[in-house]
Amino acid sequence: MIKCLSFDLDDTFWDIRPVIANMDVILYQWLAANAPAYTAKFALDHYALLRREVVDNYPQIAHSVTDVRIKCLQLGLARAGYSEEQVARLAAQGFAVSLEARQQVDYFPHVWRVLDQLREQGYLMGAITNGNADIHKVGLSQHFDFQFNAHEVGVEKPHPAIFQAMLAHTNLRPEQVIHIGDNPIADVQGAQQLGMATIWVNVITQPWNESFSADQSITCISELPNAVQQIVAERDLKEKSDC
Repeated sequence: MIKCLSFDLDDTFWDIRPVIANMDVILYQWLAANAPAYTAKFALDHYALLRREVVDNYPQIAHSVTDVRIKCLQLGLARAGYSEEQVARLAAQGFAVSLEARQQVDYFPHVWRVLDQLREQGYLMGAITNGNADIHKVGLSQHFDFQFNAHEVGVEKPHPAIFQAMLAHTNLRPEQVIHIGDNPIADVQGAQQLGMATIWVNVITQPWNESFSADQSITCISELPNAVQQIVAERDLKEKSDC
């Protein structure tokens, strides 16, 4: 029996691209006012170069978008000539500014109606994300019972440990959970390797190039309740046939 729905966040409930673009602009404006030597030396798009450098040279933190952004700020500020004490202070303050901006998201159509509907059906619901959106700051706390992210767990999807953390928290078996997300590898394959049912969310249209498939797929959030019900019906039929 399906008891829980776990959700990815970025590109599942909102388009992450404008969120990150806005966050980078807000951070750069803050740096211009508070660390002008940085913006005098580096253009806005320099962060992308710093990020690639950090991910390549610090693989131990590559799973954490939080740690990666902080390290990027530290490297950039140091190269702009700030002292060790200034780097520590400005990086912490700058990250806080960017994290606040990170929570400014525009939801896809139908999200709230669909979450209300699923919540009324009695499902336990929560988030499993590789990002650092906070369910309490993006308005999901009224619908969600839990959140696990890669920074806190120490691994990112599709690593089984992040899904196992959710299973341990909810005291559920994999076959009692449907995981819902946009990424074929991180979400669909990651959840399937533990035996969870999956729904692929393809609101931002992308091709499916994998040899495996999700149990259901949707191109609009309004289709989600029916996709959940299809899986529930199939699981119920299988349980009856196994008796």
